[in-house]
This record gives sequence, structure tokens and C-alpha cells, in this order.
Amino acid sequence: MKRRSVQLSPGTGKPEQIATVLEHEIRSGVLGFGDRLQSENKLVQRFSVSRNTVRKGLEELSNRGLITTKVGIGSFVTFDGKPVDDSIGWSRALANAGANAETRTLRLEVIEDPGLAALLGIENPFFIAVDRVRTNASDGHAISIERSRLPLSPELEDVPLRGLREGSLHQTLRGAGLIPDHGEEWVGIEMLNAEDSAILGCPQGTPFLRGRRLTRAADDRPIEYVTSLLNPAHFALHMRF
Repeated sequence: MKRRSVQLSPGTGKPEQIATVLEHEIRSGVLGFGDRLQSENKLVQRFSVSRNTVRKGLEELSNRGLITTKVGIGSFVTFDGKPVDDSIGWSRALANAGANAETRTLRLEVIEDPGLAALLGIENPFFIAVDRVRTNASDGHAISIERSRLPLSPELEDVPLRGLREGSLHQTLRGAGLIPDHGEEWVGIEMLNAEDSAILGCPQGTPFLRGRRLTRAADDRPIEYVTSLLNPAHFALHMRF
């Protein structure tokens, strides 16, 4: 059932108002026992508030004994069996996981991609393209290719001219005040095409893990969309449930 948008009133705290609206839906039978609440994104849109406010509202609803939170499935990428904590930046995360990686930038420029803009739900079709390849520093074997797309914004407009801050995309984004808050990730398998096999030094058709990752700011603004090809000799997807 589609829920109507709600205009919150001034005065009473917004989290308490959100909790009260949802409590009414539960007690009136609009939401039955065992039903799932709307996702955080849906609730943010419905109540026109921040994600943090929604979370406080759900916490209040939990305190009233009306909902319980179940820990969902968690998944993360591993390198040689060790978790890769990309919240500290991909280069540092790989180093901490034991990768002896050497990084080479293939591309750093502004591009136009209306299709990606439509996918991300933004009007500006211009992006900063940051393409990098990582190889083992000892013997040169392939580790990964990452193709990042950053929506062009005033905070980042000088990046193509000045380069990445300390050579790090992670540092560049944080230096611009763009802090990832949440996102989505998809992982599949892709056979290397001629271009990628030449870059990585692997036979064409070699199977690699293909990851697509979208990170957003707390206000749901897209920060980065990255497509990665990961060598399955090193990388795996680990899941907990």
C-alpha cells in the first residue's frame, strides 16, 4: 500500500512525530504484525527529513515496543581472505590487507554521460572520470581496474587540472567535504574484453569479478559511481547472515 507524504508540524520533535505517525499505522492495522516498514530512503522522502532523523524516529518506535530491528545480511570484499575496509580509501585498505599494489592512473578528465546521469537521477550529465589500474609491485600481475565517475560539482571542478589530493581519490573527496554516508553495491562476473585484457596483461576472456558501487552523501546526493574489475585470484565476496 502506498503511504501518503506527511508534513511534520513545528514544535514537537520530528523523530517523535515520525514515530507517532508510524505507531498509528501499526495500531490501526495499516501495518500488520510481521510487516516490514518502508525503507529508510522511502521514509526520508515521505517525511522530507534527513536519514538521521528517520533513524531517531525508528529508535523511538523501538523504545515504544512496536518494532524490532533484525540484523540483515552483511557482505564485504576480501583480499587474500582479509577484509578490505574501503572506508579508509581503497589504496590504504588494500595495503592493510597485505596487497603489494602499484597504482597507475589511466584517465583523469571531464566526460559527458547522459545515461549515467539518468541512472543516478541527476540532471548534470558531466562527470570526472578517474580510471586506475593496480598491479602487484613485485611481479606486475594484475590486481584490479577501477573506473570512478564523480558528478561534476563546484567542489571538484579543479581536480582534472590539479590532480588527486596526495594521489588519493579518498582524500580528494573528503578534502572537498564529500563524505560517503550510505550506498549500494552489485557484484557479478565479467570476461575481460580486448581493451581490459591488454591493460591487465591477462588473456582475453579471463573471468574477473565485476563490482559496481554507488556511494551517496547523507542528503542522498551521489558522490561516486565506480565500476571495478577484480582479479578473483585475490578477491572474493564474503557474506554474513
